[in-house]
Amino acid sequence: MPRTITRAPDPGSADPEWTDPHCPVARTLDLVGDRWSLLVIRDAMDGARSFTEFQRRTGIARNILTDRLRKLTAHGLLAQRTAPSGRRQEYVLTDAGHDLFPVILTLRQWGERHAFTPGESHSTLVDQHGTPVPHITPAGADGTLLGAATTHVQKAQ
Repeated sequence: MPRTITRAPDPGSADPEWTDPHCPVARTLDLVGDRWSLLVIRDAMDGARSFTEFQRRTGIARNILTDRLRKLTAHGLLAQRTAPSGRRQEYVLTDAGHDLFPVILTLRQWGERHAFTPGESHSTLVDQHGTPVPHITPAGADGTLLGAATTHVQKAQ
């Protein structure tokens, strides 16, 4: 079940003050819109579980990583559990965290097209058979391709 935050929190809490309370894009960015949060989610999707793994993979400072893990856990994107060794805690994606996969994939694919020069080497996301993941193309219920020119926002009333 999605977590609904309905109040403006105190500045020391992990809850956000909504930038634009009626906009799903703004609320999402309030929760995961900084560089480090998305990189932590990316690495969790790629199997990182421990504080040390997240720090090694991202190069993030310990204090910032502590803050992001706390925030992502507080907002239900990550959960803490006892590691199989029983000696430490590890972080795992929740259903809400897994639901960010299309977002991470779309950012990756945008980066492949626009953040590298032609022929420049970069990592590739592949499926379980080693086949590169196809590009995401949004389509309407009737199969028509969707884009900014063919959609609009219907404001909340």
